[in-house]
Amino acid sequence: MSLLEVHDLAVSYDGRRALHGVSLSVEPGEVVAVVGGSGSGKSTTAHALIGLLPANATLDAGRILFGENDLAGWSQHRLRAVRGSQIGLVPQDPANSLDPVKSIGAQLGEVLRIHGERDRRTIRTRVLDLLARVGLPDPETRARQYPHELSGGMRQRVLIAAAIALRPRLIIADEPTSALDVTVQRRVLDLIDDLRAEYGTAVLLVTHDLGVAAVRSDRVVVMRDGRVVERGTTAAILAAPREHYTKRLLDDAPALSARPFREPGQGRPAIVVRDLVKEFRVGRRPFRAVDGASFEVTRGTTHALVGESGSGKTTTARMVARFATPTSGTVSIAGAPDGRRFRRHVQLVYQNPYGSLDPRQSIGEIIEEPLRNFGLGDRQARRDRVADLLERVALPGEVRARRPRELSGGQRQRVAIARALAVEPEVLVLDEAVSALDVTVQAQILDLLERLQRELGLTYLFISHDLAVVRQISHTVSVMSKGRIVETGTTRQVFSDPRHDYTRELLAAIPERVR
Repeated sequence: MSLLEVHDLAVSYDGRRALHGVSLSVEPGEVVAVVGGSGSGKSTTAHALIGLLPANATLDAGRILFGENDLAGWSQHRLRAVRGSQIGLVPQDPANSLDPVKSIGAQLGEVLRIHGERDRRTIRTRVLDLLARVGLPDPETRARQYPHELSGGMRQRVLIAAAIALRPRLIIADEPTSALDVTVQRRVLDLIDDLRAEYGTAVLLVTHDLGVAAVRSDRVVVMRDGRVVERGTTAAILAAPREHYTKRLLDDAPALSARPFREPGQGRPAIVVRDLVKEFRVGRRPFRAVDGASFEVTRGTTHALVGESGSGKTTTARMVARFATPTSGTVSIAGAPDGRRFRRHVQLVYQNPYGSLDPRQSIGEIIEEPLRNFGLGDRQARRDRVADLLERVALPGEVRARRPRELSGGQRQRVAIARALAVEPEVLVLDEAVSALDVTVQAQILDLLERLQRELGLTYLFISHDLAVVRQISHTVSVMSKGRIVETGTTRQVFSDPRHDYTRELLAAIPERVR
């Protein structure tokens, strides 16, 4: 008998159908990955299973058989007895899932109290045991800390500790590693595997990362537009996918499709960084975020800065783009003027297209704004330039009248790139510009960046924690650790013959290439 069986699940948002007859099953101790692009219905399916749909959603039809019980007809009061004790949830975003005004220990203790534990000493012992179990160093200190005092990987481990606190039979992990760098991602997934082996817990893994699904799941369920389009064992789907959509997902996943290395050509450097240092004051002591970084970027090529969170790569990028002032060292950009006109030469594309576009402006106004700021062209010329930029980034002309909220994440990132190109810069600094996108949209943006580089001769400084993406797009790479560059070379050299132990650790954390 399956641990979980879902039959013909249908869900609507404000009367519009989002799930169309979704069926799947999970056996005891099994990992089933639910994969698909943004909007495919993965998270809606996961939340519907435990009655955590938003207020504007309705469960229209279907059965959710957990053991002998059909949860589809249960009230919220009855479901509370199952959540945590029988089914644990690891949400996607630890920053929004933890209470910022409660300590970590208090939040884990609350899980135990809700389900009947009253003895304070027992609760404290269990909380410390859980924090140690998920691999957090110094559990007593962590229990006293608040969420903002922990890194993203640590916060995600706290959510896993909450999910396993009552040893549930099923864990639903909703994109548990999408915001984490590769080494932290590997540790979190290893932890989930260890807990599964120890407790026999089954896992429903919701992810857009086919590389993760390929090496961590027993079976795969592929979703598109609220429907299951393919299912089977992971090995079978990877070896011989039947559906064109599944084939495209696999082809678009950088970790699963090893493309030829991009070889750097000869030429003059567009960016020269020498002995760059950036210190921040933390209490009475200076904290050195960047410590003596040096590298060059040849004109018309892509140089990647890679490393874990906190390695100093974004701080370095901000100094190159003159959004931060170095403590010492120099950044030279060929042909870039001083003062305000520097922005015409160097533009920055941010990680989060949700936060970097003004929600009050139309798309046309957003792209036109740099032209107005620099007094470039009359009104008609600016309108023509906006139309040209939309075409260049493969967006239809009618989006110019829309607001950012009306576009998908991939479309918003295209708008951000179009805005950056408006004043015809020669250098683009791309700070995690594709990390928030699913694999298909990510592949489209990477192809767009390559095409724009060929057509316009752009130079890219590409900041990323995703080694598989870096392998695909960059010509040269610098690896950063604790503010220092520990290795620099062509992408082929760094990936094929890494010299530093830290580089080897990063590369080992990439989900292995299976095709």
